[in-house]
Amino acid sequence: MILPIYTYGQPVLREKAETVDRNHPDLQQLVDDMFETMYKADGVGLAAPQVGLPIRLFVIDANSLTKDHPECKEFKRVMINPEILDKKDEIISLEEGCLSFPGIHEKVARSAGIKVQYTDEKHIQRTEILEGFNARVVQHEFEHLNGGVFIDHISPIRRQLNRGKLNHIIKGSTKCSYRIKAVR
Repeated sequence: MILPIYTYGQPVLREKAETVDRNHPDLQQLVDDMFETMYKADGVGLAAPQVGLPIRLFVIDANSLTKDHPECKEFKRVMINPEILDKKDEIISLEEGCLSFPGIHEKVARSAGIKVQYTDEKHIQRTEILEGFNARVVQHEFEHLNGGVFIDHISPIRRQLNRGKLNHIIKGSTKCSYRIKAVR
């Protein structure tokens, strides 16, 4: 089932998400719905707060980025209760977008590599060291679980330049190819 994606201005995007219990009701159905929603919106990652659920869960499928980012080949993950254990000191600035901010793309500085620990959809605890764009996508989605969004990392002047677009998103007047839930 395709879920509506909550856009900028929705309070759930600024909440710290809660730990997901192993017995969370219909967890596999939620994961399936999140992947379906993400694919329909042409995204590479989707966090539970973006579909209105303040829980520590996100899905990623970065395969579509393999041409420009070879490390993304077969990078499809479900991360439940993830924790970033370590970050490289090296910082790389690249353009990002977000399904909760349709039409906005800005350069964001993030660590070039991370060590992340999480539980997968089969309830197996995993630890991975990620580099390049895979690390970027995980950091972006992880941020959603702590009430952060990518525009928190842009300069005040860039934010001011996007003020009109942000206001359109809040009002629900942004044209979008996928189902959204705006504040209105």
